[in-house]
Amino acid sequence: MQAERTRQHTTPVAAARRRRLRADRARQLADLLRHQILGGRFPAGVLPHEEVIGADYGATRNTVRQALGLLRAEQLVERQPGVGTVVVCQKFPHGLDRLMGLAETLHPHGRVTNEVRTISPVTAPAPVADRLKLPPRSEVLCIERLRRLDGVPLSLDLTYLPMHLRPALLDADLENTDVFRLIEEAAGQPLGTAEITLEAVNADAHSAAVLEAPRGTAVLMLERLTHLADGTPVDLEFIRFRGDRITMRGLLHRTV
Repeated sequence: MQAERTRQHTTPVAAARRRRLRADRARQLADLLRHQILGGRFPAGVLPHEEVIGADYGATRNTVRQALGLLRAEQLVERQPGVGTVVVCQKFPHGLDRLMGLAETLHPHGRVTNEVRTISPVTAPAPVADRLKLPPRSEVLCIERLRRLDGVPLSLDLTYLPMHLRPALLDADLENTDVFRLIEEAAGQPLGTAEITLEAVNADAHSAAVLEAPRGTAVLMLERLTHLADGTPVDLEFIRFRGDRITMRGLLHRTV
């Protein structure tokens, strides 16, 4: 009787553990397939048959199907009758190991254009003035841009710049020119370093509408404070990237 009671208590636990292990394996396989997809490893954007994937990765058919279901939920792939599982969403690489403007970064993939939504002087919020090392309540130039790659919305950028850069920026072609290049021309020296913070945040109604993304979807928020070569902070940006169209990449070195 004791053994029977033990089986009754442990069976649901064991079943739950098996489900968890299956879900874990599916997630792990989805991670591997996603890397292959984003690396362009599948010719013509068509994934191998489920049996081939299972054999290549040592996974059961159910695990393969669950993994593909996860990738479909991300809208990265879809099932097409008579064809199979195909890639339907392209992500573009954004490097984290070099200080470059978006047009410079994505030049091999197409043409980046900027829709300037606002550009005006504003009183710097205290955290902005502090990070740009400006006196309290200084005026800064605030620019909001929607950035597209070949017409596809990629990011919504909010930028704060010291007012001495205003003449150079107001007279420039901001729709087709990276702000980084304009800053360097106005300052007479190159940019040097940038401090970055990257995190996922839920898109607010405004950001989602502008980026043509579902409301509440997660976006990649990149906060970047850029300095000139002499160390002067010159550009504070809050950039919201569509997470389904950008992937962040970099080469990191371990130092002791």
